[in-house]
Amino acid sequence: MSHEPPRPWVAVAVGVLLALHFTLAVSSKLHESTTSDELVHLTGGYSYWKFDDYRLQPENGNLPQRWEALPAWLSGAPFPTLDQDYWRTSDAWVMGHEFFYETGKDHFPMLMAARSMAALLSVATGLLIFLWSRRLFGAAGGLVSLAFYSFSPSFLAHGALATSDVCITLLMLASAGAWWRHLQSPGPGTFAVSALVLGLACVAKFSAVLLLPILGLCALVYLFQRPSRAAGVAASAAGHAAVAVAVIWAFYGLRYSAFNPALVPATQFIEDWPIVYAQTGRIGQVIHALARARLLPEAFLYGAAYVVQTSQVRGAYLNGEYSITGWVSFFPWTFALKTTLPFLAAGAWGTWCAVRSRIAPAGGPRWAGLLPLTPLLALFGVYWAFSLTSHLNIGLRHLLPTYPVLFILSGALGAWIARPLRWPGLLVAALLVWHAAESAWIFPNYIAYFNELGGGPSRASSHLVDSSLDWGQDLPGLRDWLEANQRPGEPAYLAYFGTGEPRYYHLRTTRIAYLSPFKEDEPYVPLKAGLYCISATMLSHVYSSVQGPWTAEREKEYQALRALEPLFAAYQSDPAARAQIERNVGAAEWISKRDRFLHLRFARLCYCLRARRPTASIGYSIFVYRLGADDVDAATGGSMRAWIALIERSAEGTSGP
Repeated sequence: MSHEPPRPWVAVAVGVLLALHFTLAVSSKLHESTTSDELVHLTGGYSYWKFDDYRLQPENGNLPQRWEALPAWLSGAPFPTLDQDYWRTSDAWVMGHEFFYETGKDHFPMLMAARSMAALLSVATGLLIFLWSRRLFGAAGGLVSLAFYSFSPSFLAHGALATSDVCITLLMLASAGAWWRHLQSPGPGTFAVSALVLGLACVAKFSAVLLLPILGLCALVYLFQRPSRAAGVAASAAGHAAVAVAVIWAFYGLRYSAFNPALVPATQFIEDWPIVYAQTGRIGQVIHALARARLLPEAFLYGAAYVVQTSQVRGAYLNGEYSITGWVSFFPWTFALKTTLPFLAAGAWGTWCAVRSRIAPAGGPRWAGLLPLTPLLALFGVYWAFSLTSHLNIGLRHLLPTYPVLFILSGALGAWIARPLRWPGLLVAALLVWHAAESAWIFPNYIAYFNELGGGPSRASSHLVDSSLDWGQDLPGLRDWLEANQRPGEPAYLAYFGTGEPRYYHLRTTRIAYLSPFKEDEPYVPLKAGLYCISATMLSHVYSSVQGPWTAEREKEYQALRALEPLFAAYQSDPAARAQIERNVGAAEWISKRDRFLHLRFARLCYCLRARRPTASIGYSIFVYRLGADDVDAATGGSMRAWIALIERSAEGTSGP
């Protein structure tokens, strides 16, 4: 463990690296639209401050939502009326859409303030990584760790987004370290810090539950050395639990009910409690028992139950395959594809050096030197074990808490730089430069970063989508491209994944293939020659009811529904025809038929587009295709033979106007 005297130049270097990290992270978001989850995070946090009501978005952490919404609340941002069904039924998505786009005030300054608040948490994470690495490996090691962190595309991507991912990363790392320090140096000061950080982690994100086995493993390792301290550790653990519970209550206004009775009466959460209970098994029974006893706030318990419910089954996409329960290989693949190659090498090399240098020589306990690494190894091992069995396979961001461990352990490579430079030191320097160059090259499209193993970001959509690539961030880039390239009178169609609002950016597009939670009706739209702007997540059909191969049964169903296309058009434009159809068929049944037709038509189109090189790629997440009338007819209206021929021409690169 290093005890070097402080050096002023080290503090300057740390300040420069953290300032660069903050600047790169925030500036990269200046031309990005709202990513999917930011809308509800900011809306939920604002409602907690302003209304003392905790029903909106309780599943994503009270603390980060409050922190990121603080500037909006302090500035008095206008909020939608509460006298509406969407407030009464706790629909954060619709309320969020109104908050961002329908109050008459530009949402973007509010969003950038929230992103800057998140970036401060990312800076704090970097500082903690430096301090921990310096303690283990000296100033040179701390700077190596911080440099790898500061230029990490993953943290530059998510470090300035108004979400909970970096907040829980910071607090899980801090909690593991503070608990280990408290075990090593018991006392009221270390207890207070450790217990408070644990409590804050509990209101950062529900994955904080993994701190129980992490801290438990640390305690077991400590007690293996000092079994006589078992009673003291047990008492401290009970004290930590009491403080954590107190922190949770404080963040929910010291009130059990999630509903503020002084407001417009609210009828329910987004889903009723009985529905959530019924779908959460034994965990739901435990949560139900806690709710009956009112041991924790209602919104906290509901959020926990909702997380369990929604994480059991969720659409997932990996390397062209689909699943609703995920794969054991999802996070290893995601980590391998979205981490820079130099850091993959440095992380492995640094871990090996850190472990090897701490194994004592023969004659003493060989494991004793590894004890300072206990909280890091426990955090890494437990979190990875959970991730491998998780059914929620939607993005690298869920793996972020494991990265700081590797950043810290890469600090072991600082020893090669601190001594007279030889080839290992030059290699460490080369890895750092390469890593920083990767970050500079992908700027500002950090979310879309993929390394060379998967063919880089241009091939990313064949491997992963959603928050690993396409989280709705590139509407401004699409606007700029259309302004420069859309021909006069040329129609443009948009299939967009995210919570950005195309109308806000004055996009001259027609929406197709809706996948939004805003309760918007998806109208029938005739498709013509023109530009087709398709988000990567929409193109993959990961959240569509039409996945996998296009079968003969699907083709038969599609052609049968296509015969009704003139009636779908009439229903959309002719009130008399609509009334007649509703009398003959019924509105609900007819809309169901129309929606199924639209989904199949879009799927049939996407099979062709996936085989075709796009005309343009916007931030690697939105693909633009210029299709002629013959291409559109073959893709959506022709026979299966014509459709297959179009796919073959697309794959050969011979189709197109």
